[in-house]
Amino acid sequence: MEPVVVLALVAAIVVVFLVASSVRIVPQARRYNIERFGRYRRTLQPGLNLVVPVADRINTKLDVREQVYSSDPRPVITEDNLVVNIDTVLYYQITDPRSAAYEVADYLHAIDQLTVTTLRNVIGSMDLEETLTSREEINSRLRAVLDDATGKWGIRVNRVEIKAIDPPHTIKEAMEKQMRAERDKRAAILHAEGERQAKILTAEGTKQKDILEAQGTQQAMILRADGEAKAVELVFQAVHRNNADPKILAYKYLETLPHLASSDNNTFWVIPGELTEAVRTVTRAFGDQPAARPEEAAGAGADHTSDEGRTPELDAGWTASSDAAAAADEAEKQAAAAVSDAKAEAEAAKSPQTPRRGQTSRG
Repeated sequence: MEPVVVLALVAAIVVVFLVASSVRIVPQARRYNIERFGRYRRTLQPGLNLVVPVADRINTKLDVREQVYSSDPRPVITEDNLVVNIDTVLYYQITDPRSAAYEVADYLHAIDQLTVTTLRNVIGSMDLEETLTSREEINSRLRAVLDDATGKWGIRVNRVEIKAIDPPHTIKEAMEKQMRAERDKRAAILHAEGERQAKILTAEGTKQKDILEAQGTQQAMILRADGEAKAVELVFQAVHRNNADPKILAYKYLETLPHLASSDNNTFWVIPGELTEAVRTVTRAFGDQPAARPEEAAGAGADHTSDEGRTPELDAGWTASSDAAAAADEAEKQAAAAVSDAKAEAEAAKSPQTPRRGQTSRG
C-alpha cells in the first residue's frame, strides 16, 4: 500500500473523530455544563450543540425536572421531652445548573441535613399534641428555611411534606386510650341525645293525641247535646201541639222509670219523689174521676146516702175507685219490679257499693 493512501485514511479517521467530538446532542429537560481546559465555559441547552474537540468536555449532566427526595426517619425531641421519629418528602427543582454543580458539592446531602436541623428547631418549640396537629405550619416553616438556603445553590424547593410522625409506643397506647375514651364519651352523649329526642317526640305525640282525642270528644259531646236538644225540642213541640193532658204525661213518666237503673255504671238508685204524684195521676186516669182520700170518700158517700139516698150509684163509684186503685198499685209494682231487676243485673256485674248518706234505694 502506498504511503499516500495510508496518510489519507489516517486523515479521514481524524476528521471523523473531530467532527464526532464537536457535536453534542442534549435531550429535553437536561442541561450539560461544559468546561474548557478545566474551566466552566457554558451550559448546553436541549438540542444540537457544537463544542471544540479536545478542548471542551462535559463536566456534569443535570436534570431540571422537579425531583422527589424522601429522607429516612430522624429522631426529633419535642418541647415536652418526647422523642418522635419524623420523615419528610421534599419536592425540588434545579433552576441554575451552574450553581448546582459548582456552589455545593452534593446538594441532596446538603438539603437532607438542612431539613433535619430545621425540623429539630421547629419541633423543639412544640409539644407532642401541637406537633401532631400542626403539620401545615411545620411544612410552611420548613419550606421557607429550605428555599432561602438552597436559592444560592440554584435549587428551588417547591414543597415539603411530613410523611409520618411516629411517637413512642407507650405514647401511642396512651393516645389510643384517650381516643377510645373520647369516642365512648361522644357515643354516650349521642345516645343520651337520641333518647332525649325520642322522649320529647313521644311526649309531643302523646300530647297531640290527647288534644285531638279531647277535641274529638268535645265535638262529639257538642253534637250529641245538639241532637238531644233538638230531640227534646221536637218532643216538646209535639206534646204542646197535640195538647197532651197530665194523665198521659204521668203514664209516660211511670213507663220511663225502669230505665233509670238500666245503666251498667249505676251502683245505687234514688227513687224520685214525684212517683206518688204520678201514681195518683194514673189512678185518676183509670178511675175517670179525681182520686180522693179515704176520709173524703167516706164523707162523700155519707152525704150521698143521707141526702140523695142513691146507694146503687155509690156502690158503683166505689167499685170504679177500687179498680183504679188496684190498677195504680199494679203499675207501681211493675215499676218497682223493673227497678229491682235492673238493680240485680248491675249488682251481678259489679260488686255493690254502700249508698251515700242521704240517698236511699227504694224498691
